[in-house]
Amino acid sequence: MRAALADAGLTLSGTGSAETARALQAAGALPGGANPLRVPEELAEVWEVRDQSSASHRAAYTGLSRQVPLPDPGLHDALYDRHMTPGAWNPYPDAAEVLSTLRGHGVAVGVVGNIGWDLRPAFRAHGLDRYVDTYVLSYEHGIRKPDPRLFEIACAALDTEPGQTLMVGDDRRADGGAAALGCGVHFVDHLPVTERPAGLRPVLDLVRRPEAHIALNCH
Repeated sequence: MRAALADAGLTLSGTGSAETARALQAAGALPGGANPLRVPEELAEVWEVRDQSSASHRAAYTGLSRQVPLPDPGLHDALYDRHMTPGAWNPYPDAAEVLSTLRGHGVAVGVVGNIGWDLRPAFRAHGLDRYVDTYVLSYEHGIRKPDPRLFEIACAALDTEPGQTLMVGDDRRADGGAAALGCGVHFVDHLPVTERPAGLRPVLDLVRRPEAHIALNCH
């Protein structure tokens, strides 16, 4: 929010800035952040399909943002645009270590995500794209997890059978859809780094098993 305000030449007082940030968070206006405490009735339909197209994704999140008054109406779109920039993202500290180790063991990696925009530039900017063999993003296919078809597309792109594939995710409902296809599934808790010190490192032991050749890492 500070970056969007600075770009627009606007300021909020310290207290006002903190209060606005908390209100936006409660509204669920940050893609990839916490879900809204309540989805307004007029946004219920687009919220349900938000990850199936770029237009729906933008409409859902800017709609939630507009539940919170901002000093300039254009800031709602500016905040949405800001969240897609590589600089707005920071990899978990174990990400490069785990992905490079997988690559060293010949394990193919796919990113399977419920998302409404292209996150490849963020991976490239942080030096992680070199470890990813394919991206299967919901908005590019018009279907979203837990639909098994999205995982099927990923397996085909990686040229592997579901029984040789491990889905790693933090959403038991969405990512659990891979099990319906016959993939193995490993869950990690969506927690801050300080509360999840091992990160994705336990995955390395799982994929070293003879029967586990491919890892799918979700967004």
